[in-house]
Amino acid sequence: MREANDKQLKDEEIVRRIVQENESRLFQELYNRYHRKVFEKCYSFIKDRNQANNFTNDILSKAYEKLPGFKGNASFSSWLYAITYNYCIDYLRLKKKLHYPNWNDRHELPDIIDESETDLQDMTYENLMKILEMIHPEEKALLLMKYLDGLSGKQIAQTLRISEDAVKMRLKRARTRVIYLYNDLYQKER
Repeated sequence: MREANDKQLKDEEIVRRIVQENESRLFQELYNRYHRKVFEKCYSFIKDRNQANNFTNDILSKAYEKLPGFKGNASFSSWLYAITYNYCIDYLRLKKKLHYPNWNDRHELPDIIDESETDLQDMTYENLMKILEMIHPEEKALLLMKYLDGLSGKQIAQTLRISEDAVKMRLKRARTRVIYLYNDLYQKER
């Protein structure tokens, strides 16, 4: 009966009860709710199921340890996804030595791209996924945080440990890169 009631609780109430009332058993409910989603985000970055599973467990353990620091300024899911993005990006930076400014210098975009010629609404999911694999992991994370997870510029800045102005600039560059790659790859086919 108690477990059925736990399923009715909102994430933030579960966090409050874990932190303030020491009901650590409730974390299992958050784990059940988010394990698959965290795994999918990890897998989208590293493309290795075993590694993604290990990362997911590490991230959820890290989230549990950080629960007292959850302030509720964003939803629990946004807070957890921020931890997930940071974990994956930090791993990719170390493993592949991907430093965004250096990478961006080597992958310059043409100065003029007419964004009005491309309606991203017409882009198929499959084409978008292919393009997201071609851009820098930080650009991919920025776009996913903004448009999939609905994070604000301030939340993205805190997550990636960059300024809000850098978020705006990099988001614009990431959108431009997606449009450029889309036009380059798929408009030629028409």
